[in-house]
Amino acid sequence: MDIKQLIHDDDAVSPVIGVILMVAITVILAAVIASFVLGLGDQAQQATPQASFSWDYEQDDPSHTTGNVTITHDGGDSIEAQQLYIRGDFDDSSNTTAGSWGSYKTSSVSGASDVSAGQSISPGVGDQYDLRVIYEPQEGDTSATLAQDTGPQA
Repeated sequence: MDIKQLIHDDDAVSPVIGVILMVAITVILAAVIASFVLGLGDQAQQATPQASFSWDYEQDDPSHTTGNVTITHDGGDSIEAQQLYIRGDFDDSSNTTAGSWGSYKTSSVSGASDVSAGQSISPGVGDQYDLRVIYEPQEGDTSATLAQDTGPQA
């Protein structure tokens, strides 16, 4: 073995290892690009359900400022009742705590675990209420406001 040749040898990696590294980098890069193009990365994220709600306020008595607001699921995705919350300002001393949809009595199906089209609730409110229907999954890492309404005097 010639020591002079070993010192002057400039090859850092053999050509076979270089080709293997280039193929590996190309395959990894192609997999990353394909996942973005085909939308595989979006499936890992949790999707917010799409649903529409209607609001109908009924005053108890013309001389009182209290009443009931009926919140009806009009259409869209079915959502678990324990993932829907009614939050905001009820403006009524008899109903000061917000709760999940399931904590209110549903008028069309009592004790339902899923909220689907046609189901409604009627919490007591004042005429200056400001309420929101909020979707919050069990993991609790995100939330989304699905509907919002204010009272006639708000």
